[in-house]
Amino acid sequence: MPGDPRPTRDPGQLPALRARIDALDERILGLLNQRAGVAAEIGEVKRSLQPDAPFHAPAREREVIARLQGMNAGPFPREAIRAVFQEVMSACLSLERPLRVAFPGPEGAFSHQAVKHQFGLSAQPVPQRAISAVFHAVEAGQADYGVVPVESATEGVVDPTLDAFLESPLRVVAEILLPLELALLCHPDVEPAAVQRVYGPAESLARAGEWLSAHLAQAARIVAPSAAEAARLAREDPEGAAVAFDVAARLFDLRVAVEGIQGAGGEATRFWVLGRRPAPPTGRDRTSIVVSVKDSPGVLLRVLEPLARRGINLTRIESRPAPRRAWAYVFFLDLDGHADDAAVAGALEEVGRATAGVKLLGSYPRSFQ
Repeated sequence: MPGDPRPTRDPGQLPALRARIDALDERILGLLNQRAGVAAEIGEVKRSLQPDAPFHAPAREREVIARLQGMNAGPFPREAIRAVFQEVMSACLSLERPLRVAFPGPEGAFSHQAVKHQFGLSAQPVPQRAISAVFHAVEAGQADYGVVPVESATEGVVDPTLDAFLESPLRVVAEILLPLELALLCHPDVEPAAVQRVYGPAESLARAGEWLSAHLAQAARIVAPSAAEAARLAREDPEGAAVAFDVAARLFDLRVAVEGIQGAGGEATRFWVLGRRPAPPTGRDRTSIVVSVKDSPGVLLRVLEPLARRGINLTRIESRPAPRRAWAYVFFLDLDGHADDAAVAGALEEVGRATAGVKLLGSYPRSFQ
């Protein structure tokens, strides 16, 4: 093209450039091993100084990621830093012991995708039959953390999660805001154009219907009971593929051939991370509480007025009948700030005096998203 300002590249440069990439990869590998060695030393020092201290320090992980994102000058994309270093820290932590993370549903489910997003692939997934079972697993020490859905952009709050918190001593220690993103999973040596059958849960096939019609019109769509079963069927079918979350690719040795094949809509689900110890303040926190009240005039005003007077931003409120108590209700509230902040602490104390009681579900850092 005449006047094109781009410099002409010599194809003979490619071998030299690839050699530089190889050398950089080797240096990165060496540094990763050095980092793993230092992480192991830190673990030994912590055990000698505080034998009962938790071996996982999520606040430190957030600090590391935030610092690296802040100092990144590019061209490496800022949004990729979290994913890369989450995996690095997850792998280093697994040298001591993999984190055990419980979640509802089979492996390959959306909740499993949230576990991978928050804790990395080196975490040990602990699938559970139901949301209530996730709470029980963490309470009993069978898992270090739990991940449960709490709110969907399309379906609203997840009632079993809120109900389980009414009786549980666990705390919310983090939140995850995860968009629903589906992928086409294929055999490592099969291209999408050769696919004749596509497996997936009915809902996933419907969400990806427009993409499948445009790019795989020749392929039959076969409903599977779960994302994991779809991936398993695709693995056994040399002309098959699966519509699933990318975490299922690792479980069944498949390749993520195409990402983001779901339809438009921008749907996202909010998850809570359950833990046994409260999360410390970070300066960018959210607090979730449940308030018990008797049905009476002005009851909502008594809940909200102390927050408004102190300038505390309320981000969500959900009401429901209190279990086993006639004409009594509970309000679930999310608000900005940490329970250790003076304004939030004062407001919660005042709300508690004006109602039947306040239960702190947790103060935790807001999602990276």
